[in-house]
Amino acid sequence: MTWKTFHSRGDILRSVVATANTRRDGLLPTDVDGVRETFADDLDLLATLQLKWHTRLAGHIERQLVAQPLDLPLAVATAWCEAREELPGVRLVLDHYRAEPVDDAMARAMTIATRKERALLAVMAGQASVGREAEAAAVGARIEERARAMRELAVVTEAPAPAPSFLERLRSVLAA
Repeated sequence: MTWKTFHSRGDILRSVVATANTRRDGLLPTDVDGVRETFADDLDLLATLQLKWHTRLAGHIERQLVAQPLDLPLAVATAWCEAREELPGVRLVLDHYRAEPVDDAMARAMTIATRKERALLAVMAGQASVGREAEAAAVGARIEERARAMRELAVVTEAPAPAPSFLERLRSVLAA
């Protein structure tokens, strides 16, 4: 992949995400300019959206674990809600094709992606260990259900206050 192709793919992906978030119909926005030329097929586009979701979810989990280290399951469920709020159309697309894959390859891919996402939720919530993916996926499914129940639709949540910098903490210690 050339540098130009990489940037072009990023631009098209941003358009796909924006379109999915605007439409919120759960369908892959394959009519966006450049999609057919950039992505091999629907599964390639869906996998790219899955990666986008997973990356955003992991970032929100990290932030929530810093802000709420005492209730890890709540922090993870809140992070899931924040990611859904940020990428509502993408989440709807993933949910739609998880429930109604168009072929066996997509069904397998969505099953694996769902199991891995749920394992991530469980492990980050401190309720499962790495290497026990089947158990972790079951626990993660409960965390996902909790997150879905927390907010019916995307609701704006307050961003946690940024952690004080090292210099600010040092100043406060020296001042005391």
